[in-house]
Amino acid sequence: MMRPEVHISQTYPRLRVYEEEDYRGRRRTYTGNLGIRNTDNILDGIESLRFFSTSSNATLVLFSRTRFRGSFLVIRGNRNIRDLDDFIRGNDVESIISTNERLTLTQIRRIRRTGDLPSGYRII
Repeated sequence: MMRPEVHISQTYPRLRVYEEEDYRGRRRTYTGNLGIRNTDNILDGIESLRFFSTSSNATLVLFSRTRFRGSFLVIRGNRNIRDLDDFIRGNDVESIISTNERLTLTQIRRIRRTGDLPSGYRII
């Protein structure tokens, strides 16, 4: 008797967000290319996160204002951040882009200027 083949499909990157510092409290996991316009609208606010991808191009962009505005910090590759308070030059993280693509600074500045994510990205 032949066993049926099983295919498991996971979408990367995987962004797991927590309502408390140090990866505590309630959590949510998001996969694929996406943007979170306002971190305060997720759980009771996002206080820590884990970002994982199998791609070296994976990019996490953290913004100091909602809707992908303000100062930003670009992180390439996997990262765990235990406390998002004052993370961007003394400012809290207010919006996030999580992608398997290597976003360039030009692309990120365009997103900041227009508020529009590239085609195929989900908005949370």
